[in-house]
Amino acid sequence: NEEQINTVIEIRNYIENNFATDLNLDVLSNTQLVSKYHLLRLFKKFYGQTPRQYLIDKRIEKAKEYLKNGTPVTETCFAVGFESLGSFSTLFKTKTGKSPILFQKEQLSRRKFDLES
Repeated sequence: NEEQINTVIEIRNYIENNFATDLNLDVLSNTQLVSKYHLLRLFKKFYGQTPRQYLIDKRIEKAKEYLKNGTPVTETCFAVGFESLGSFSTLFKTKTGKSPILFQKEQLSRRKFDLES
């Protein structure tokens, strides 16, 4: 159904543009005036993950960009919308296999090596 497809695309776009803000199912469902449970089912059906999982992936993706550019870990944590450094570090390590600081050190040393080559 085209209406359902448009709804989940709009929700995904909203997450993409507002990932650093406090997003939850209530906020997302209000943006499209749909039931949060209906939204949850639709989003999972079309994207294979819940809006929350998508949001976390988006935040981790953006955090990698900040860390690669040398932004301090604490600043990165809050810039991408996490409220706790501990939960950010745990989720980051779960998703990437590395702590944020180790990820950043590897990226910065890789960049230095590339510049020297």
